[in-house]
Amino acid sequence: MLQLVYMNKKVLVISTSLRSRSNSEALADEFMRGATESGHEVEKTSLRDKNIQFCRGCLACQHTGKCVIKDDMPYIIQRMHDADIIAFATPIYYYEMCGQMKTLLDRANPLYNSDYRFRDIYILTAAAEDEEEVPQRAVSGLEGWIECFPKARLAGSVFAGGVTDMGDIDGHKALAVAYEMGKTV
Repeated sequence: MLQLVYMNKKVLVISTSLRSRSNSEALADEFMRGATESGHEVEKTSLRDKNIQFCRGCLACQHTGKCVIKDDMPYIIQRMHDADIIAFATPIYYYEMCGQMKTLLDRANPLYNSDYRFRDIYILTAAAEDEEEVPQRAVSGLEGWIECFPKARLAGSVFAGGVTDMGDIDGHKALAVAYEMGKTV
């Protein structure tokens, strides 16, 4: 008789909004709730309280596996390295991911030559605008980063449009979509 073995996955959710109780973070929380209820090990890291400097482009990390900048990125990079699944939650600013997320992706360069574990990447976005194409550039930007990691893929995205102020997302259908996506990781 064939027995299926269910493996719990390490899920890392990175909330990139600097605003407390942001709409994108509400999506992150629902994704986490779904993943947790499915028995996965889930951790959330918020950039709100992190010191993350801009990449200097020195490429030292390509040789050493470590960045020369002394800030909070080593903590995040280690968690990204060890996660099976990474979900990025970002507000959409000017039809693109927020600057904090772009800086985080640039600074994740030490992962490039590593034996990273992540395979499935998700993006959870929220914006004041509600047209379907609004998150397209943010998703495309993340796909560019994923392209540099051949073992990884964009596994899904969720968009909550028409949400500006804190709490606008309450009752939004995208929350249920994020929850269900989290359950199926």
